[in-house]
Order: sequence, then structure tokens, then C-alpha cells
Amino acid sequence: MQINAGARREGANVSHPEQINRTRTVERQLMGNATSDGAGVKLTRVLDQQLQHRLDPFLMLDAFGSDNPDDYIAGFPDHPHRGFETITYMIAGRMLHRDSAGHQGLLESGGVQWMTAGRGVIHSEIPQQEEGVMEGFQLWLNLPAKDKMSEPWYRDFTAADLPRFTNDAGTKVTVIAGTSHGLPGAVTREATMPLYLDLHLPAGSQFTQALPAGHNAFVYVYRGTVSIAGSSVPLQHLAILANDPQADGVLIKSMQGARALLIAGRPLNESIVQYGPFVMNTEEEVYQAMSDYRDGRLA
Repeated sequence: MQINAGARREGANVSHPEQINRTRTVERQLMGNATSDGAGVKLTRVLDQQLQHRLDPFLMLDAFGSDNPDDYIAGFPDHPHRGFETITYMIAGRMLHRDSAGHQGLLESGGVQWMTAGRGVIHSEIPQQEEGVMEGFQLWLNLPAKDKMSEPWYRDFTAADLPRFTNDAGTKVTVIAGTSHGLPGAVTREATMPLYLDLHLPAGSQFTQALPAGHNAFVYVYRGTVSIAGSSVPLQHLAILANDPQADGVLIKSMQGARALLIAGRPLNESIVQYGPFVMNTEEEVYQAMSDYRDGRLA
């Protein structure tokens, strides 16, 4: 595990622009499914269990956003996790979190919470506002089998902690994880090598990112429309990028302006057995997690 908070070049052009020879194409696009979680928080499940093997090591991506307090005010009361990591990225709003280890923090606009559930944690996420917009994303990142019973860990990053840069085309990039254009993100993981970028593309701009051929990757557009290898990817669509062994990265363009997440990672190629908030490698391990939770041994 590596923490790189503090490295930032906000407002400056990058000194290590990434050149690619061939961009990945869009394999397919999809829209998420409207659902609710926690105590009734309305959200869109963009990546679900049906895509877990195709987008390994990523297990789930939820997008939430509303200016109606009834959609989010009840939050996510105490709930357990085991076997994976959660990355919560707040675009707008304030969320208070507490966990069974006694940790507490306030996640605010532009901030990220990175939590490793490991062998088990029970936590809550409760909005700290009664009006206004609350918007953000929660990504679930799988842990390799050897780390699923590791010690729980978490870290809060404020907006000011997150590394940022602007490329020559004017695209503003927040590097939550991985490395982009020579700038390391807030967090690095050796096993899954996640890349997590928030891209703000002004009208007529573009962005290139090198990607290892074997890594699974996708783009989620949450403002405007982008274009990838001639395919238009509209608002609230997830574009799965094809695993072309000849492609060395991706080129993303926007004619009218857009905001999008670019996420990629090295697949674990391990079995995935999920039951709600428990993600393990075998059914027996899931049964054990359920038993531990029921008997108060999870956290």
C-alpha cells in the first residue's frame, strides 16, 4: 500500500504528457439501474455483479446525486463489509462516517474516503445536510485472496489532498489512484494497480492515458458527452473499453464539454463469491463471514 497525498500540480500543465500509438475502442455501452440502498438512499447501480468478471478487479460502482433530501437524508446506517475496498468520492455534499474501530470523519465536496474492509468492519455513512445537492460515487475494488482477511484500514482525503494537473488541451485531471502523466495519485495498490481519474474536459478538448493491454478499463460520463475511437458516449453511460492487445491507451475527446471517470485495473483472475456486503473466494468463506457477523466476531 502506498499513500501519495500532497503531490499536486493544480493549474499547471503536465511535464510528462502521455503519447499513445493506438487507442482502445468501446466494446459496449450500458446505463445503470435505478435502485436504493442503506435506509432508502436513491442511487444508480452502474456496475453490478453481472460485470464483475468482465471488469475484474472492480465489483460495483454506484452513482448518487439529488437535490431532494428525501432521496438521501436517511443515509447508510451501520452495515458490515468483508473482503474488498470501498472508494467513496464526493462531488458535492457532506457525509459523516463512523466505524466499529472508533474512526470518524467528515467527507466533504471533492474529497475521497478509501477504506479497506479486510477481515471485517461495520460502519455508517450519514448525510450532514438537510438541503442542497448531494452527489458522488462509491466504487468497490476487490482484494486478492491473500489480503481478504487483512487488518481493516481507511484514509480520508480532502479535495486539497488529491493530486491534480491540467494537460495542454485544458483538461483538468484529479488523480485519485494510480499514475497519470507522471503524477502519482493519492493511493497506489500493487496487486490490482487501480487507476482512478476524474476528468473535466472543456469544449473541444481531449485527453490521452496510457493503459496496460491486460488491464480492464471503463469510462463513466456524468456530465455532457465524450467520444472514444469514433463512438459517442452520452451522459450517464458506462463505456467498457475493449482489451485490444495492440492498443496502448485511450484517447477521450469532448466537443461540447464533459466530465467523466476513467477507471482501470489489473484483473485478479480469482473466483468471486459475493453475498451482499461480503465478497470472498469460496462459499464457505462467505458462510463464515455471515456467521462471524451474526455472532459479533466480524469486527
